[in-house]
Amino acid sequence: QVQLVESGGGSVQAGGSLRLSCAASRYTYSTNLMGWFRQTPGKEREAVAATYTSGSSTYYADSVKGRFTISQDNAKNTMYLQMNSLKPEDTAMYYCAAGTGGSWNRPGNYAHWGQGTQVTVSS
Repeated sequence: QVQLVESGGGSVQAGGSLRLSCAASRYTYSTNLMGWFRQTPGKEREAVAATYTSGSSTYYADSVKGRFTISQDNAKNTMYLQMNSLKPEDTAMYYCAAGTGGSWNRPGNYAHWGQGTQVTVSS
């Protein structure tokens, strides 16, 4: 079993920045694909960004391209999401997820999920 723990959420004003972290208890074949999702009450979970732990590819939702950057430190089993130029519409609970692979933006392809960290952006 893989445990994922997110941190780094908080409240910022529009235009500000936050960096989210996702620490995995270990990297295995089941953490080949690592991703960030977000969700607001009453809405479906939305894919934000993803990367393969091999570092071969990164993926971003159109809504965050150019503002968010996903990265990882394999030595620390940790993935990051640097969020710049934050907008009120980025307000959500952000979840870290891990899976073996497949379409990066499908929640069903991720077997492991963290508990989430809240990001609130005020105008």
